[in-house]
Parts: sequence; structure tokens; C-alpha cells
Amino acid sequence: MTAAAGLKPDLGRFGVFLATRSITPELATRIESLGYGAVWVGGSPDADLAWVDPALEQTTSLQLATGIVNIWSAPAPTVAESYERIENAFPGRFLLGIGTGHPEHTQEYVKPYDALVAYLDALDAAMVPTSRRVLAALGPRVLRLAAQRSAGAHPYLTTPEHTAKAREQLGGSVFLAPEHKAVLSTDTGQARSIGRRTVDRYLSLGNYVNNWLRLGFTQDDVAKPGSDRLIDAVVAYGTPGAVADRLNEHCEAGADHVAIQVLGSANDDELVSALGELAGPLGLTPPS
Repeated sequence: MTAAAGLKPDLGRFGVFLATRSITPELATRIESLGYGAVWVGGSPDADLAWVDPALEQTTSLQLATGIVNIWSAPAPTVAESYERIENAFPGRFLLGIGTGHPEHTQEYVKPYDALVAYLDALDAAMVPTSRRVLAALGPRVLRLAAQRSAGAHPYLTTPEHTAKAREQLGGSVFLAPEHKAVLSTDTGQARSIGRRTVDRYLSLGNYVNNWLRLGFTQDDVAKPGSDRLIDAVVAYGTPGAVADRLNEHCEAGADHVAIQVLGSANDDELVSALGELAGPLGLTPPS
């Protein structure tokens, strides 16, 4: 199976990434009202995906996606049942993002590529359509698998340069939705400090480090605490206009959709305020 033209998910140009494992209906409503097309929920959500239905019930056009369900902690049969439940109630408004997580954090992490293939086989058997699932993918092998066995790829913590390389490999018919972090601050030192706190854990994870090295970063760049060059590449900061310009570089490089993870917000009110500041420069309009 290969992702086919016309089956690309349409999540709008920009969405919001939350590392929260769930989303409240109230926050979903507020994000939708700003014109964002989707919310990606990270943090390895549970297989029952119980938070999806209430959030979709309270919104009209917003799509929800997982970024990502971890194949080691979320059994495929349960995830498939959850997908069927959600799709029956809210057709076309949920996108299943799946991935293998990190070998450093999973004792069972053995032959992750083979395990991912087996997981996709189980989803196929349960009739979860390829057009409504995407894979967390960084390197060429899993990007290729994403094109063959899903609608496309959801790369995390990457750069527009990675987006361009991924688009070249995937071709035009495959969905590509990178995540990018943002800090709304014109204080360079403050913005880098906020970015480093989030990026820090990934500097110990081989799949991210290897991806950065493939992109031309050096061992010095990826050594803790991460060079300014690396932080500036993976965390957009500055005025709302400057952040929007950086995020649009992904679109110019071939992304269909960009999932924006705003850093430095202490609560939902601060997050929504920051997303509101970005909405205008991003060209977003509230749904009619």
C-alpha cells in the first residue's frame, strides 16, 4: 500500500502540538476559535483515547491527532477499537499518529522497525485505513515506511532543511506534518534558555541526535546543553511575525501542515494568548 494523491489528510496549514497526553474540550474550543486546523496530542496517550470524543463533541471543524501513540504502551487492537469509535462518531476528524518512542526509555525496545511493521499489520487487520494514520519518522527508512503504509509522516524536533529532504524522498502525494517549537520572546537569552530546557532530554536520545548529525550539525552542536546554532534551528523565537516567518519555512520546504509547540506557557490562558498572537501573522481566520 502506498499513500495516494487525494487521500492526504487536510488539517489546514497550521496546528498546535501539546505534550499533554490529552486535551480538555474547553482548550480545544479556544484553539479552534483562533483558526488552527488541528491539535496534536503528544506524551504517548493511552490506547483508549478517551479524551478525543469530548473534545470533538465541543468543536465543529477542529481535527485531533496523536503525536504519537507509542506502539509499546498502546496495544494495536485497543487503539483500533478506539479509532473505530471515534471515526463512527466524528467521521474524518481524527488522525492516528503512531511511533516507536525511544530505545533509551523502553525496556522492551527490541527491533523497533520490525515491531512497527507488525503494529501496522495489526491495524490493517482491524481495518484502520492508511489514509487516517501517520508515522513518527525522522530517518530515510521509516520515512519510506510512512509513505508505503500510511498517509505520511509526522517528524518531531526537526528543521525546514529536514522537511525539504523528507519531501524530496516522499514525493508530492505523501502527507508531511513536522512539529516545530516556538517561544514568543525577543530576548534571545531567555528564548534559548526556555528552548534548551525542552530540548535537553532529546540530546540523550540517539534517533534525534543521529538525525541532527545527518542534517549537518556537529558533535559539538549536539553535546549537552546544545549549541546556540542547534537551539536556534529547532526553536523559533522573536516577535510573532518572526516566529511565523520561521514556521512558514517548513511550508516553503514542502510541509502540508506544521504543528506548533509553544514553549514557556504556564497555563492554558498563556498558551491561548500566545497562539492568538501568532494567528494573525500565520494568516489564520476563525472558522465560520
